[in-house]
Amino acid sequence: MRTATDAAAVTAELATVPTHERVALVDPRFVGHVHALRLALTDPRFPAAAVRGALSVQAEARTALIRAVTAAERTEATAPTGSAARSVAVAGATATDGAATAHSRVDDLAAALDAEGVAVHRPELGVLVADVPADAEAQAAARDAVAAVDEERVRLRSAVKARDGFFTTFCISPYSRYIARWCARRGLTPNQVTTASLLTALIAAACAATGTRPGFVSAGVLLIASFVLDCTDGQLARYSLQYSTLGAWLDATFDRAKEYAYYAGLALGAARGGDDVWALALGAMVLQTCRHVVDFAFNEANHDATGNTSPTAALSGRLDSVGWTVWVRRMIVLPIGERWAMIAVLTAFTTPRITFYVLLIGCALAACYTTAGRVLRSLTRRAERTDRAAHALAELADSGPLAELVAKAAPHRASSYLAPLSAALGAAAVLAGTAAAGFGSWVPLGCAVLYAVLAGVAVAAPLTGPLDWLVPPLFRAAEYGTILILAAYAEMNGALPAAFGLVAAVAYHHYDTVYRIRGGTGAPPRRLVRAIGGHEGRTVVVTAAVALLHDQNQGFTIALTALAAVIALAVLIESIRFWVSSGAPAVHDETGEPA
Repeated sequence: MRTATDAAAVTAELATVPTHERVALVDPRFVGHVHALRLALTDPRFPAAAVRGALSVQAEARTALIRAVTAAERTEATAPTGSAARSVAVAGATATDGAATAHSRVDDLAAALDAEGVAVHRPELGVLVADVPADAEAQAAARDAVAAVDEERVRLRSAVKARDGFFTTFCISPYSRYIARWCARRGLTPNQVTTASLLTALIAAACAATGTRPGFVSAGVLLIASFVLDCTDGQLARYSLQYSTLGAWLDATFDRAKEYAYYAGLALGAARGGDDVWALALGAMVLQTCRHVVDFAFNEANHDATGNTSPTAALSGRLDSVGWTVWVRRMIVLPIGERWAMIAVLTAFTTPRITFYVLLIGCALAACYTTAGRVLRSLTRRAERTDRAAHALAELADSGPLAELVAKAAPHRASSYLAPLSAALGAAAVLAGTAAAGFGSWVPLGCAVLYAVLAGVAVAAPLTGPLDWLVPPLFRAAEYGTILILAAYAEMNGALPAAFGLVAAVAYHHYDTVYRIRGGTGAPPRRLVRAIGGHEGRTVVVTAAVALLHDQNQGFTIALTALAAVIALAVLIESIRFWVSSGAPAVHDETGEPA
């Protein structure tokens, strides 16, 4: 804590603080809650943050702060003699202000940062107090306002996402927030809780793999426990403001890893009882991943669109205003809380096959509901999508060398619906051709080549059409669905588990792409995308493996396993390198739980 008496002293103090460290400036007259200061001074996700009388700046905004302080120094130098001296504090130091007014130089610096284009985050304080009283009477009133609010209760409430599913909101969060506080008081980090959630889910999968009723019951209980910890880690991060780049990566990937590992455990448990449900497990993973891609692609396409209104969106807003319809609509989409609760109960009391049947039906209905609504919105709105949105959709498409070659040769498309139409025709061709031809034919390979051509046509021009956000999910459905169909037809030992592993590896790559885009850093490097073939290249390789290895004992299974291992190794190395690097972003996650 250092005190500076004028702007020149602030400049001197700033020079003593290492450039990679955060600096904080606080008016000494500040009266407010500790958590209000915590929100302004310790949240690592923003380059700068401020509340009344307090400002924090991270390394990327330090230069702008220095310019603002230098300008203030020049102002002070030209001020009339006898004017009130003002100063701010640096690196957590208290800023003093000799003038007995409500005006604060700290607020001036925050406004100067805004004027320079620095995104100064101003947290919503609600009933929390953050003020710079002008006199003793105002100070007493501010202190009374502070005393009137239960700060800890507000902090606990704000640890819970503003938008969550029904099951999470009413069955988990009422007590998981207290677990988060317990963890915070014992020095546990969100990453440790996230890891504990993963380990619990893996133990649940192992229990399911036993194939016994006690094992299934234990698996259901542990799956719910894992979800409680999954909620707790985010609440702990918000409660203690412990956001990190590594935490963003863990949170972005572990949910899918837990769910898909549990699917594998159920399939192994069913196999112990003589029931082969690997195709259902793989189908559930494919459907769930495609649902997520629909969510991500639609949101990215409309993230910063202008004129983004439609009658469908207006109707949705009116339904939300009714009250109870909000919860019904959130439950219809079967978000992670409702889905895991359903899986846990079905695991404990029924069989893996019934669990997968119900899961597939529920997810299919939810997918139809959400996708239909988004298509209607897209067709009825007159939105102008930005180049950023088109670039994000192109990255989500995950096109490889084959599609790139076709895209370069394809003429500029005239119709705004050509991209989704080409993608849909390509997906239909490869899926229908593969399903009709069966295992061992060269027809799927020909269909895959046609799919690659149509995929190239789809991405030949920027994806700015009203339905172009459908292109990435159509590509995911084509690739994953082709692998599923071929593995189901193979009738080779281990073909479906190998296909499960391959889809899991590719899906990880696609989730990694999504969360990098959401973090504002763009997709994985093009060299990685080209090295693993792109969606169309992998589809061609898998169909070629069928044509060439169908008559060899376990040849197709070995090929799928090898391809899965190579892709998993490549994407994991690059992903880990990126997410643990200092340049990786802490992803903002305040929108509620994903489907």
